[in-house]
Amino acid sequence: MRDAYRSLLTALGAVLALWLILGFWPLSTGSRLALSLLAVLVSGVMFWRQSWASQARAAAAREIVDENLPPEDFQGAVILVCGDNAPLFVSGSHHRETRQGWYLWVKDAEQLPLFAQHLSLARPALVSQISVMLAVVPEQHTSGDNFTQSLRGWQRAVVQCRAAFGTIPPLWTVTWVSPPAVCAEPEPVWFTTVSQRSGIQVYQPGQGNVSLTEWTRDSGSDGRLSRLSLGLWLDSLLAWQNRAVNDLLSVRLGELPMMKLCVQGMCMVSVSGAAGNIWQQHITSVTSLPPDTAETTALLPLPEQLLPALPRRRGVSRRMVFWRHAGLLGGIFLALAMLASWMNNQRLIRNVGDHLALYHQLAGNPVAPKLRAQQRLRADGAFLDDWQRRGEPLRYRLGLYQGLRLIPYVEAAVSDWAPPPPPPPVIKKIIQGPKTIRLDSMSLFDSGKYDLKTGSTKMLVNSLVGIKAKPGWLIVVAGHTDNTGNAQLNQALSQKRAEAVRDWMRDTGDVPESCFAVQGYGASRPIATNDTPEGRVLNRRVEISLVPQASACQIPGKPSALSQDDDVSQH
Repeated sequence: MRDAYRSLLTALGAVLALWLILGFWPLSTGSRLALSLLAVLVSGVMFWRQSWASQARAAAAREIVDENLPPEDFQGAVILVCGDNAPLFVSGSHHRETRQGWYLWVKDAEQLPLFAQHLSLARPALVSQISVMLAVVPEQHTSGDNFTQSLRGWQRAVVQCRAAFGTIPPLWTVTWVSPPAVCAEPEPVWFTTVSQRSGIQVYQPGQGNVSLTEWTRDSGSDGRLSRLSLGLWLDSLLAWQNRAVNDLLSVRLGELPMMKLCVQGMCMVSVSGAAGNIWQQHITSVTSLPPDTAETTALLPLPEQLLPALPRRRGVSRRMVFWRHAGLLGGIFLALAMLASWMNNQRLIRNVGDHLALYHQLAGNPVAPKLRAQQRLRADGAFLDDWQRRGEPLRYRLGLYQGLRLIPYVEAAVSDWAPPPPPPPVIKKIIQGPKTIRLDSMSLFDSGKYDLKTGSTKMLVNSLVGIKAKPGWLIVVAGHTDNTGNAQLNQALSQKRAEAVRDWMRDTGDVPESCFAVQGYGASRPIATNDTPEGRVLNRRVEISLVPQASACQIPGKPSALSQDDDVSQH
């Protein structure tokens, strides 16, 4: 899978984790913040590791030239040639192309997993066509132990290809040995084993495969000795092959699994070998006559006739792999989200159930605890009703919401009890003083004067009938003018006019002076605008009112004439 898809999967996992933490899981605010930061940190580390791994793979794959790779639309088999692969390729070339296959040279066992990783990234569509061919040329080895160690290294490298391909690629072997000296076949002879049922097949150019028995029998007098010799040579090769290669691969060793070969091929053709090689050692142990070594510069023939028998796997593109992983992440997220939704709904049922239980346990005496419990239930019913109309929060959804079945119980509980009505309020008699009496100054005084006019006494008596001197009340006389003229003169004039009214009330009613308070405000407190004649008439006035004061108007002895009427209008 390409690095872009890996990064996209990491981002998808981070988004789903944050959505689960912030939107579903029942956590406190601090826990949500801590887990969110942890998810972001883990995602950042994964992004960094993916970037580092991508750079490492790019550095390791610099030796691999993309020009050697098959095109994306190649339909044949793609073979990674391992083992003794040098005689199969021209010096300096890293691939051979045929009609049925594309053979890629692998330098060593350490490069095979890196080559597989690069190939899966560069040509993901060809992954299903890839197989690993283990080339065996025993005449190039002089030590059996070194050959075994080399074979183990290639086996381990093939297993490591599972990380790139998702599974261990198909493994098959091809062995090349020189034929016996008595054989004079002009063409290389191929012996193949595709399945146990069919046994060993012999490939004949232009005729296809025939069984070994038919091939041995179907020969003229000239070639019969040659084919019998090849048959004996084949028996020796099979014995060595089973002991040195097949038995080694078919036994589990530590972390190396047992590996089954899908196809085996043996080719008898002239091979350049080293003196004292392991093939000569094997033949010597059987016949006591070591075979001669050949010298040739020709490339070894490719096993084209084996390619149709190679297994073909169903191709899995990187997009399919991405959607598989994305589906897995989505499934995990959905399972955890449903678990969180179930927990949230259980918590909702438990909380509302506790409120109902407490409400029913309270008898209502005293009223306050029962009333508080009822208010709590009203609040529960309010948000349940709001969720019913607008939709419940996301953390309660996914088909697990239980709030609808709680609404009838809450409504029934709230309706079955009402607090007793409050006691009627205690009405206290409030004694108020009389209304403020407002006298027109022009009816009492001449313009600019503060002496009472002749004939004003009758108006004073009629106007002040509600003002009575009484202990605890202060008679306040206040004079006012309009804003015409000098402000200081107006203030003094209002003071003098208030004193004139006070003196008349004091002398007429024989009321002590301690019952009075005199104030002159001038034009500072108008009750109408001074811009019109009518307003200025209203502002020129004398106001008399009673103000409660505990120490005021203490009249010794018999009440005066002004205090004889105790039924005072207190406004």
